[in-house]
Order: sequence, then C-alpha cells, then structure tokens
Amino acid sequence: MEFKGQQPIYLQIAELICSQIQEGTYAEDDRLPSVREYATQVEVNVNTLVRSYDWLSQQGIIYNRRGLGYYVSPGAAGCIATQRRQRFFQHTLPEVFASMQTLGIGIGEVTQAYVRYAQDMPPAGEQQ
Repeated sequence: MEFKGQQPIYLQIAELICSQIQEGTYAEDDRLPSVREYATQVEVNVNTLVRSYDWLSQQGIIYNRRGLGYYVSPGAAGCIATQRRQRFFQHTLPEVFASMQTLGIGIGEVTQAYVRYAQDMPPAGEQQ
C-alpha cells in the first residue's frame, strides 16, 4: 500500500478497510485478517494495524471477539456511508465551492459536467 503524507497511516489503513467493507470484500460478521496478517499485507508495523483496528472498533465498524479476532459489525457499511457523507458535506464540498468561486465556475457548468460524468458511468451494480 502506498501512503500519503497528509493523514496518519493508521487512518489511511482504516479508510482502506472501510472501502473494502463498502465494496463487499468483507460482509457483516465476516472475520477480518488477524492484525499480523493484515500488517504484512499492507507492509506496516503491527502496532500501526492495532491502532487502525482500535479506531474502527471505537467507530462501531468492527468488533472484537476475544480470542477469535476482529469482525465486521452489523450495519457497518451504512455507518461508513453516513460518516463519509457527513465528511463530504462538511469538508470536501466547502473546498470545492471555494475553488469554484476562485476559478469563476458556476453551478451550471458543474451540473453539465456531472451529467456527462453520470452518462459515462455504468448503472449501479454493474462493473466497467
């Protein structure tokens, strides 16, 4: 895995796991790889992975079965979607609006670009 400098590595790993849950790689009540297995997969220190799993556990996305490992919480995909939507509206969208204002881009141009983008995308559930 290639990490970016803006965000702590443990949070980047947590985001990866969240994406895997949303994509269906891990379903509700699926067991996640052990801390050691996943740390090896993403080539990080085990302690970093422990922080990722702890953070995900605090968010209610995964849970620990003592002695058995970590599992995906029921409703995790919905929880992730809600958190990501909130982050989008609170952080990403204001940045986009600021850029639009700076560049003199109107909402009509964005709407047209989005319509073109949506037309090129396959229907939900289909892969490209």
